[in-house]
Amino acid sequence: MTYIVIGLGSMGKRRIRLLQENLVSLNLVGVDRNPDRLKEINKQFGIETFENIDQALQNREVKGALICTSPITHAQIILECLKRRLHVFTEINLINENYDELINTAKRNKVELFLSSTMLYRKEVQYIQERVMSSTKKICYRYHLGQYLPDWHPWENYKDFFVGDKRTNGCREILGIELPWIIETFGKVRSVQVMKDKVTDLDIDYDDTYMINIKHESGHQGVFIADVVCRKAMRNLEVFSEDMQLRWDGAPGVLEELDLLKKEFKSISMSEYFNDEKFTQENIVDATYFEELKVFHDKVNGKNNELYTFEKDRYTLSVIDEIEGV
Repeated sequence: MTYIVIGLGSMGKRRIRLLQENLVSLNLVGVDRNPDRLKEINKQFGIETFENIDQALQNREVKGALICTSPITHAQIILECLKRRLHVFTEINLINENYDELINTAKRNKVELFLSSTMLYRKEVQYIQERVMSSTKKICYRYHLGQYLPDWHPWENYKDFFVGDKRTNGCREILGIELPWIIETFGKVRSVQVMKDKVTDLDIDYDDTYMINIKHESGHQGVFIADVVCRKAMRNLEVFSEDMQLRWDGAPGVLEELDLLKKEFKSISMSEYFNDEKFTQENIVDATYFEELKVFHDKVNGKNNELYTFEKDRYTLSVIDEIEGV
């Protein structure tokens, strides 16, 4: 079976590496318009690379495509692949562009359409979901996630990749990554109250700090701070109610829960959540990225365990639009 990987930047490289390491029977082909990337990927991973999809599909049977380009380009590339009857895995879109056409084209051509939502596959998130869903209490959370925008891709100017564009800005990407698991865990959003501002001198035309109060239909509620300002990368989560308290600083596998009797926090091991001995608590991030690739591959082969869909993403993006005031 052959997949083409379209877009050979940081995410394309990660997806290729994980597929080569863990699904060794797969054949991979790379596509990118940048000739330097084509040479780099060919040398690093030993796969054929091409400048466009037509060349990649010529004289070979390709089953699926992984779309790892800038979100602004996704809709057009996804549609092209679906029309060629390729199963599609795509990184997050951030823009609700032609979703109805993409969904209908996939159904009409009887191919799978799979959307990445990596945080839903994090073992720490799955533990938090279990604790929230087993509780009968109303639950609150406080979540702060931020990193200084120039530090996202230190090897290039932040204006030269998609977070420099207002349509797919840095704060919107944070929301696009995090809100799917927040909504799945705490419920659909009843209302939001937003304070936002631009507090840096960065050369961007969008607000760089969001403070969001979220009320969920379930009665749960939280405060979510998303920014591209913090000079040290920040992920800090606390989930609390009358019968539990969890905290997570974002470090892989380091989730803590309060012992209500001893009033002491204890570490929760993620090891029991791994089904593959190759993945451990130490490489939990790679395990997460591979897990959703495996779910996509299983879906192509008739087994559907996906956690996120284009239909769900359409709702998530509507909440993000409300937060941004679009």
